[in-house]
Amino acid sequence: MATMNLSLPDEMKSFVEARMAQEGYASASEYVRSLIREAQRRQAQQELEAKFREALDSGPATPLTRADWDDLERRVWERHGQTPAPKS
Repeated sequence: MATMNLSLPDEMKSFVEARMAQEGYASASEYVRSLIREAQRRQAQQELEAKFREALDSGPATPLTRADWDDLERRVWERHGQTPAPKS
């Protein structure tokens, strides 16, 4: 695990210590890691929502055909370096 030193004004240090006590964190590092994890979750949520907006704005949906499914299956097999299973 990497180490990072932070300098905080006294007011912020007191805030962190109070939050640690209120929320049961064992250390300031644990508290800061939880803040970073939450920021990562928010970013991932925003990126997912942006992809949904992009999909919605891309135009009307079209039904997938059997050929579309077959092509998708073939590409998955190829991506994994395998040969598609024979059709029955």
